[in-house]
Amino acid sequence: MASVGATPGRTPQGPRPREASASFPSPAPVPDPREAEEEEEEEPAEIHLCVLWNSGYLGIAYYDTSDSTIYFMPDAPDHESLKLLQRVLDEIDPQSVVTSAKQDENMTRFLGKLASQEHREPKRPEIILLPSVDFGLEISKQRLLSGNYSFIPDSMTATEKILFLSSIIPFDCLLTVRALGGLLKFMGRRRIGVELEDYNVSIPILGFKKFALTHLVSIDQDTYSVLQIFKSEPHPSVYKVASGLKEGLSLFGILNRCRCKWGEKLLRLWFTRPTQDLEELNSRLDVIQFFLLPQNLDMAQMLHRLLGHIKNVPLILKRMKLSHTKVSDWQVLYKTVYSALGLRDACRSLPQSIQLFRDIAQEFSDDLHHIASLIGKVVDFEGSLAENRFTVLPNIDPEIDEKKRRLTGLPSFLTEVARKELENLDPRIPSCSVIYIPLVRAGGLASFFVFPACLPWWRPVTLRLRVWTSCSSQRRSFTIVVLEPRSWMHCWGTCTATSGVRRSEWLERSGQHGDQETLLMYQLQCQVLARAAVLTRVLDLASRLDVLLALASAARDYGYSRPRYSPQLLGVRIQNGSLASPSPQPHEAPGPVSSPIQVAKAVNNATERSLVLIDEFGKGTNTVDGLALLAAVIRHWLALGPTCPHIFVATNFLSLIQLQLLPQGPLVQYLTMETCEDGNDLVFFYQVCEGVANASHASHTAAQAGLPEKLIARGKEVSDLICSGEPIKPVKELLKEKQMENCQMLVDKFLKLDLEDPSLDLDIFMSQEVLPAAATIL
Repeated sequence: MASVGATPGRTPQGPRPREASASFPSPAPVPDPREAEEEEEEEPAEIHLCVLWNSGYLGIAYYDTSDSTIYFMPDAPDHESLKLLQRVLDEIDPQSVVTSAKQDENMTRFLGKLASQEHREPKRPEIILLPSVDFGLEISKQRLLSGNYSFIPDSMTATEKILFLSSIIPFDCLLTVRALGGLLKFMGRRRIGVELEDYNVSIPILGFKKFALTHLVSIDQDTYSVLQIFKSEPHPSVYKVASGLKEGLSLFGILNRCRCKWGEKLLRLWFTRPTQDLEELNSRLDVIQFFLLPQNLDMAQMLHRLLGHIKNVPLILKRMKLSHTKVSDWQVLYKTVYSALGLRDACRSLPQSIQLFRDIAQEFSDDLHHIASLIGKVVDFEGSLAENRFTVLPNIDPEIDEKKRRLTGLPSFLTEVARKELENLDPRIPSCSVIYIPLVRAGGLASFFVFPACLPWWRPVTLRLRVWTSCSSQRRSFTIVVLEPRSWMHCWGTCTATSGVRRSEWLERSGQHGDQETLLMYQLQCQVLARAAVLTRVLDLASRLDVLLALASAARDYGYSRPRYSPQLLGVRIQNGSLASPSPQPHEAPGPVSSPIQVAKAVNNATERSLVLIDEFGKGTNTVDGLALLAAVIRHWLALGPTCPHIFVATNFLSLIQLQLLPQGPLVQYLTMETCEDGNDLVFFYQVCEGVANASHASHTAAQAGLPEKLIARGKEVSDLICSGEPIKPVKELLKEKQMENCQMLVDKFLKLDLEDPSLDLDIFMSQEVLPAAATIL
């Protein structure tokens, strides 16, 4: 193992005017008139940013006129509040922000706030909206691949150009590719940097570089895949999952013990956007270390149970704004708020020296208690579930209570009405039944009379239909059509609809109390929405606590210990035979790499603050070619001097050291694993030490795997012959031993022959036994 490193510095990003003036002070004027020249006034640098946000991910690219370079940030997850985008704007301070005219509501709101910041220093950026077609994926790829770049030699073929750009630009990051395409379209329209030149003069683009924020570590998708941080696999019940995938065996899957969905989302966000902010890292570790103490185990379990009731509050608030609230939403919100109050009370009893506990104790204000009290005193959960609509508890509104009381007495009222109607029936009808049918649209009730089937229905009978509705009194006539002559409905007749004599009393009993309950629900929604800020803050802090409790649980089960960070520690050091905790100074992590494409990405994108892990590069091809490629790549980075990235190389090419293919210097350090030979056994100490491996110990590994000793001995013999340059001869001893075994078997068969046996056929014995054995011996 070889380690190559240098002192990290600042990631090369587009320098801003104030940074340029600070880094390169003007020299003192020379009082020689012969050398005095009129200095040209340097134009201020401009940065033009293009951004796209979709499905929780952000794609960013910007052009810096100071070095004529396009910088891009691979697709990164961002919250709906677009905090990551705000940090990017604060860091690079663009003159213009380009985006698609077809944007999400959150992006539209963010850009509106950005445009309204009149007192922004030095000034607010210009918001430019381009048609959404200019950000198409395929057309963006065509713009990138067909561009005229000065850093690409003209001798390159189209295929070579595509391969070269693929090693620089992450074409698998769709939002980033679309942002780059939109940026090129905007630059072509504005003619950035060549406004006064002829139209055939192309915009100068001297390179594409990846950038990351100063507090974040940039990790590419190959690293996530190789280190198995995330791993998706097909879900056994595809129809239950929209994507058809689930998390497989991965680091994220092992550590994900979150109780709420928002905690799981935050854990994934931390993995995809790892920070190098020491204050933030230590604040997280303080919480984890607190819950690792044995006396705090019960408290951790209680908090974990409360976090299980924290649900999707933003979705509920969105439904309240649209007046689409369901009965289940009120239940979920009620449980969430009361669980948040339990978290607040628990955190107030915990040490306030820990920032997270202090934030929860202070920011979970009495507004939560007010919301929970309102919901608990107003909403009738049992009645709402039974009627599948919002209902209120008794003693909230006397008018609603009175209407509900009258409605409960409606059966006795209708029985009385039916009894009076029967008095007005035809005397020929001995008995009948009354059926009441609700009229939904009319807001009333209709009564039908059911007659027995024994009546002489061949005579025409006029039936009366009484209707109680909230509409005005009108007379309507219609005919009942009879299809068969043996049922109680089998008749011809004319039914007349008139208003009932007790219509006013019916309306009083069946008054529309539901409308008043809806009004109360609207007022309750307004009270909740007025305190939406505290609910949003509850979700943020609760998800953070959920993640840290999950990490503490995993640390307890797997025996993890707290790492120690130091701002003075640069790179990675060997301490007590193991890797010491690295400082969060490395800014990017393009590795680990093994394939030529991955190595090309590392060579083109790695900076002095990058960490590159190379494992067995050069295998799978000719040994000499692989060794040469590995040596060339390492020498390329060593030639960078102070800007050399941090590199770890794991290889079996011992010739790399034996042939002295690498230069000697302070940047190169050779490391190996400490071992000890105890007779024929090899003991591994699992300690990293300085030095070079003298052998690969393949024979010991083969013996532990169960390979026969004869084959291992033969392998050692062949290896020694190759190292000494002597010819490899066949193993005569093995052949002689086999021949002796065959001769012995043939002699045994001869001795077993009974020559006096009359049934013995010597010809058959010679042809079937002797001759085949002789062929193998000779």
